[in-house]
Amino acid sequence: MHSRMHISKPLAGEPAPDLTGSRRDLRIDACRGIALWCIFLDHVPNNIGSWLTLKNYGFSDAAEVFMFMSGVTCALAYGRACRHEGWNGVISRSLRRGWDIYAAFLLLTLAYAIMIYLAGGDDLADESNTRVLLEDPGATLAHAVILQYRPVNADVLPIFVLLHLLFAPLLWLLLRWPNATLGTSFALYLLVQVFGWMVPAWPSSHWAFNPMAWQLLVVLGAWWMIAGKPAQSWVTSRAVLVVAVLYLLVSLVIALSWHIKPLEAVVPAALAKLLHSVDKSNLDPLRLLHFLAIAIVAVRLVPPDWPALRTPALRSMIRCGQNSLPIYCLGVLLACGSHLALLEISDGVAMQIALSVGGILLMIAAATLLNSITIKPARQPRLMQPAEPAAAISASLPAPRQ
Repeated sequence: MHSRMHISKPLAGEPAPDLTGSRRDLRIDACRGIALWCIFLDHVPNNIGSWLTLKNYGFSDAAEVFMFMSGVTCALAYGRACRHEGWNGVISRSLRRGWDIYAAFLLLTLAYAIMIYLAGGDDLADESNTRVLLEDPGATLAHAVILQYRPVNADVLPIFVLLHLLFAPLLWLLLRWPNATLGTSFALYLLVQVFGWMVPAWPSSHWAFNPMAWQLLVVLGAWWMIAGKPAQSWVTSRAVLVVAVLYLLVSLVIALSWHIKPLEAVVPAALAKLLHSVDKSNLDPLRLLHFLAIAIVAVRLVPPDWPALRTPALRSMIRCGQNSLPIYCLGVLLACGSHLALLEISDGVAMQIALSVGGILLMIAAATLLNSITIKPARQPRLMQPAEPAAAISASLPAPRQ
């Protein structure tokens, strides 16, 4: 995950040009921004605002979007760093960003526990997996330091720590053997589905996002930017689009049948029961296919020069996407505070709407404030225009091998 990947103030009107003078692809930040909003809405339990997200309309949700876009942005940012600074620059920047996310994770864990403690909510302590931290802080913090303990909704941050620590060798492999690297990633994903492999966790062995499975989306996003151009012709073909739309429609009916009684008769009971337990932790194949179908449709419907990207609503979304690390952490705390408000004050529809709208407005305000702070040029590489990423990333490196 990345907080910001550019140098100058963004969104003064037109997209900011990168160091080569080309325009920044705002769709990347827009996707991350809308994913952050959806994640916040989904993290508030029993929230009517979650009906505005992907969660209730198919098998996947905003988490898949966020993971894939993280692979995209890592390939762009570190690929450009490799071109201008060499592999030492890639390693130093990835380690520094990994440290930033690691520190944010530990601070978020402490802030989360403090909120629960001050609220005095025993039930919320159980639901947020912070009771063990409040009762045994020494052992719990020791496991948090090695990324084995995570409070609820902070699960994704340890994955991004590992992602940045390992991205330099991953980029090296993708630039030389892109298809073989993607194939190896997919093979690991299949082994997880068959054998249930998982990284050790504490106090239970459960990961909300098993790194050994979810790594596929990150690698896929990076591969797409580095070596995915030959695949663009069939991804954007009419036949693939039709299949994607049909899959989305079927998954829509099935997902809605879980919530709307009249639709239950449309889906066979045995099938509905089987699909209702689609596994998120190990990135169930149905979730993966659903995300890919969404991506295919989005590529066809949203061109790089889409005028709506310059509207105030989407500019606010883009600002959040450009500051994804602090905005994600803020969203977790806002979701916790919203849950407390629903428990202690009112859980009515009006309160749910007020908390949903208020939380997103606070995220926009925070992102706008962060965008007013100029980042020093040495701190982060500027994102390059992703129209021809492979040529720009590997201009001074050996061409990718198949």
